[in-house]
Amino acid sequence: MEHYNMNLTLKVWRQKNSEAKGDFETYQVSEISSEMSFLEMFDVLNERLINEGKEPVAFDHDCREGICGMCSMHINGRAHGPWQGTTTCQLHMRAFKDGDTITVEPWRAGAFPVVKDLTVHRAAFDRIIEAGGFVSVNTGNAQDANNIPVPKDDADAAFAAAACIGCGACVAACKNSSAMLFVAAKVSQLALLPQGQPERKTRVLNMLAQMDKEGFGSCTNTGACEAECPKEISLTNIARLNREFIGAGFTYGK
Repeated sequence: MEHYNMNLTLKVWRQKNSEAKGDFETYQVSEISSEMSFLEMFDVLNERLINEGKEPVAFDHDCREGICGMCSMHINGRAHGPWQGTTTCQLHMRAFKDGDTITVEPWRAGAFPVVKDLTVHRAAFDRIIEAGGFVSVNTGNAQDANNIPVPKDDADAAFAAAACIGCGACVAACKNSSAMLFVAAKVSQLALLPQGQPERKTRVLNMLAQMDKEGFGSCTNTGACEAECPKEISLTNIARLNREFIGAGFTYGK
């Protein structure tokens, strides 16, 4: 793979806090390696800003391995940038060309208020999990892998749903700022397994109620969430969530 350096123009959203009015600021960065990650490119920019006595750009990051879901950036109009199935931290600068202008924004959703610059508060997801994304069984020590038989298809589907990292790209990509794909993934991974059965019906009702309480929009099945999800969580999970919701309604409906 050919290595090259590039000069880029960055239009970065700067916002002091959730109450302040934000705006774009333009920066020039030079000699950016094509093998840098997108976050490493921002590290270069921030190091320069600090050396100049200016405020660095605030952005979320943690593992930088595509696992934690922290690197929430809207890049040129797409959540996590132009590569399919890729988090921002795994997006490499070879996705761009010398002389490109790159626009970087935070997630745009009422339920994700801006903390500063590109950083948003995603505690709404935590509260949805607290509402039902758990099993209450005291498991003690970890059991042997084959102690509870699970059909292979169910195990695979649960594993695929559990791949969700809670980054919020589905919300950012949705025209309604819906969190349905996130909630559906969390409901699916437990509904498909024996350990998730005791709270199966109350789980879906409580998590959806909390989702609505947090101010996320409704799902209209446009599929933008699946298209932009870095873990390619399937819309099939939303269909399963709807079935779980309807089934729970027969038992707990009023």
